[in-house]
Amino acid sequence: MDSARVSYFFQFLSTILVLVTFPSVLPKTLASGFSVKEATVKDLQLAFKRNQLTSRQLVEFYLNQIKIQNPILKGVLEVNPDALAQADKADRERKIKAPGSLSGLHGIPILVKDNIATKDKLNTTAGSFALLGSVVPRDAGVVTKLRKAGAIILGKATLSEWSHQRSSNAPNGWNARGGQGKNPYTLDDPCGSSSGSAISVAANLVTVSIGTETDGSILCPSSANSAVGIKPTVGLTSRAGVVPISPRQDSVGPICRTVSDAAYVLETIAGIDTYDNATIEASKYIPKGGYAQFLKKDGLRGKRLGVVRLYYNFGNDTFLHETFKLRLKTLSVPSENIALNFEFKLALNAYLKDLVASPVKSLADVIAFNNKHSKLEELGKYGQDHMLEAEKTNGIGKVEKQALLNMTRWSQNGFEKLMKRNKLDAVVTPFASFSGILAIGGYPGVIVPAGYEKGMPFGFCFGGLKGSEPKLIEIAYSFEQATLIRKPPPLRKLEV
Repeated sequence: MDSARVSYFFQFLSTILVLVTFPSVLPKTLASGFSVKEATVKDLQLAFKRNQLTSRQLVEFYLNQIKIQNPILKGVLEVNPDALAQADKADRERKIKAPGSLSGLHGIPILVKDNIATKDKLNTTAGSFALLGSVVPRDAGVVTKLRKAGAIILGKATLSEWSHQRSSNAPNGWNARGGQGKNPYTLDDPCGSSSGSAISVAANLVTVSIGTETDGSILCPSSANSAVGIKPTVGLTSRAGVVPISPRQDSVGPICRTVSDAAYVLETIAGIDTYDNATIEASKYIPKGGYAQFLKKDGLRGKRLGVVRLYYNFGNDTFLHETFKLRLKTLSVPSENIALNFEFKLALNAYLKDLVASPVKSLADVIAFNNKHSKLEELGKYGQDHMLEAEKTNGIGKVEKQALLNMTRWSQNGFEKLMKRNKLDAVVTPFASFSGILAIGGYPGVIVPAGYEKGMPFGFCFGGLKGSEPKLIEIAYSFEQATLIRKPPPLRKLEV
């Protein structure tokens, strides 16, 4: 996915910010005086405890924000008609359950990306009309864990259609069902493909959200929308019930406003799911006691970070180019694209076959649907070249095996050797510029707001070896608390 191209001084402790604020035109507080805007999960739970807030009031607040802002921002694709009923259930449970017995996400509204299955009244369509009306066999693995924790599924977040695996010409954040998502800070490119998850969190349309990533799809929109995103080690969270691209690279993770919220969500959704075998192997990385224990203000102390150096032309305020990124892309893109093409076809066909009911049963059917409904899917404008290339593949042959081998070697002899030889705890990069390296090796990354350039947010991404989420959370939280950079987007008069 394309990162926002903005220039800035890479200074760790003294970031220059350009902050634009506007007087609020939206209600922030309830009758109790509690302000929901920018509230963290911990803030909300404390308000529940003090009887300053109910889950119903919280859901009603977000539904109102969605009604006001979503016609322009298009971060939410569908609202769950059962959200208020779920909120009422949470409020009842809070009255009868023993203090401290409920999860930190109990009664908290969450949006999930529209490629994550929910066995309820919501659709799961990856933003495409081709899957509208399809019936999933069960909740996605992460949704099952969220429901068990008592979270409220507020609705489905928008995305780049088919997680940007339909067309190279479609813009970030666009899908046929929902239209063009917009960055709430700039009203332009929100990055993708988990665009709606980031838009909605940034604009205070929801407390926290869930996104997915194959290569940059959590990290990039989090950076562009001044949010915190965690792209977990592949297999740390279940991908079962997620419209797939690559089982080798796909990951499911939180997009939130704070590192603490992201850590709470991650420890809720991480763990074994019998429908995703990769979670069994990756479960060895889950720390006893969860991830919230690593929220340490001094988490940077003693850490050894590798800084990925990029070069700038400050004279005309543009990048000379993200040199390091481009050199890496020269090596990794051909093999990654070869792999993603055949993996997408195989994985999508398997997903569609598992549906209880669906208008389409294969990638070939999806392509045919788009051709038949070309106006609805804006085929003439955006095409479907990624899908056509994927459909041409025929399993795993010599070329495909070599592509996989190339990426394994680059990961082991490149990133892993770099980390171990230099005894690094993490690498730090701007934007999602390192996403391809993290993607092909299945490594984790955490991105945190780092500043604004002419109103456009950007983040710093901390990446590490498999299972290094505890270290990355320590580093990211410490950086966040030392800088406290995130600001809500400017509120404008919204005109449809």
